[in-house]
Formats: sequence, C-alpha cells, structure tokens
Amino acid sequence: MIETACTQGWQAELRLGFVQHSTKTVLANRSQRGPLAVQRPFYPEGDVCHAYILHPPGGVVGGDCLQMRFQVDPAAHALLTTPGATKFYRSAGLQAQQHQHFHVADGCLEWLPQENIFFPGANIALHSTIHLDTTAQYIGWEIHCLGLPSIGEQFTHGKTLFKTAIYRAGKPLLLDRLLIASEADLHTAAGLRGQPVMATLYATPATLALLEAVRPHCQDIANGSTGVTLLNGVLVVRYLGNSTAQAQRLFRHLWQIIRPLVTGRSATPPRIWNT
Repeated sequence: MIETACTQGWQAELRLGFVQHSTKTVLANRSQRGPLAVQRPFYPEGDVCHAYILHPPGGVVGGDCLQMRFQVDPAAHALLTTPGATKFYRSAGLQAQQHQHFHVADGCLEWLPQENIFFPGANIALHSTIHLDTTAQYIGWEIHCLGLPSIGEQFTHGKTLFKTAIYRAGKPLLLDRLLIASEADLHTAAGLRGQPVMATLYATPATLALLEAVRPHCQDIANGSTGVTLLNGVLVVRYLGNSTAQAQRLFRHLWQIIRPLVTGRSATPPRIWNT
C-alpha cells in the first residue's frame, strides 16, 4: 500500500502480467499510465521472457510517484532489467516515491535493474514488496549510489528511505529498512560507513549449499566490502563501496552462480548488458 499520496509531478504506473503459454512465457497483460513503459520482450533462451523496463526520460524529481506492479503466474518465468541508470534529482521539498510490487505465483521472477543514482538534495522513498507463493523463485538486486563520486560530489544533504519486504505464503521472510536523513547517517556503522554505493542481492529459495557456493566470490573485494547471509531461506549479499560498476560486475558474476542453483537454468545474460 502507498503510505503517502502523490499529488504533484509525474503520476506513473506500469502493470505487467506474465503467463506461461504453450512452450514459453508471454507478456499477457500490460497497462501503463504516465512515463513508464516496457519494450517488446526478447527470448534469448527460447522460453524465458526477457523484458526491459523504461523509466521516465530525464529522471525523477520531487513530487513524482512511480509504481511498478508485476505478476508472474504459475510456471511462468520472467527476467526484467532496465537499459540505463535511474536518476533521482534534487528536490525543492517534495518527496519522490517509487513503489515496486511483485507477486510471483509459483513461477520465477528475476529483477536485475541498473543502478539508482541519487543527486545531492534528493528526497526519495523507494519501497519494494515481493510476495511469493509456496514454490515461487525470486532473484533480485538493488544498487544505489548516493551522490556523484566520479566527480567528487557527495550526498551532503537530502533524504532517502529504502524499504524491502519479502513474503512467502503470506509470512515475512525479510524486512529491510534504511533511512539516510543527514550527512552523519552516511558514516555510521549501521549506515554506509563513509561509502557512497550500497547494493543488495536477494535470492530465494536458498540453501546452505548456495551460501557456501557464493561466499568465496565475495572475499577480498578491492575498495569495497561484502557480506553474505542466509535468512529464512533468502540468500542476502550486501555490498558497500565506491563504484556502481564494481557492484554490477560482482552481482552479475554471482548471478551466474546463483541462477542454476535457484532456478535450474544456466545463466543467459540479457542482450542489453552487452551494449
């Protein structure tokens, strides 16, 4: 549910429904309002539906409200990504909101977007809610960059709220929340520890065998740190560092290990990753 009503700025919503039809997953239902869209699906694996989500051109500003609602039906398998980074610009006071609602009904959803970039002065709430049925599979990540470290511009002012909730059969598996409300929050042990880039990868259902397979690849990360945990059947990989490119490389490498163990499929990267 949306906690704060948006009355100004872009009011955008994208609803997608994926259904297993004959020998492949198809995008059977699609509706959009405002500047959110989806490109024509691709089938590099033959049966898995690869689709690219298009965010508003020019980025997101205060007062914008974006909603993405994805439904994956039983036996369907969808892999979604974005063609570029999403930029959240400085706000004059209004909060921007992005809500992601995913429901996987004993199918498989992979949500593997490019990074989010938060300009100094941005005011944003980003909520992700994932509802999984009993045997549903989910692999997803979020990569956030606060400020513009490439040009030395730090996130010295602004406010960001990140919330992620994963449920299986109505029961919570993981509830994550992080509020960055001041420059001091960037340096706390429970915050970003002075690093501008944070990223989290989730995969479920996960086992101890998956944890042990991933852990060696998360050690000795140059100019960054990682942590790997297993919580209620959810593998959680966290990254802190100074490079979105490094976070992307790490997560894409881990995805090649994780995907066969979670979905039974070898890793077939989206074509757009090669551009």
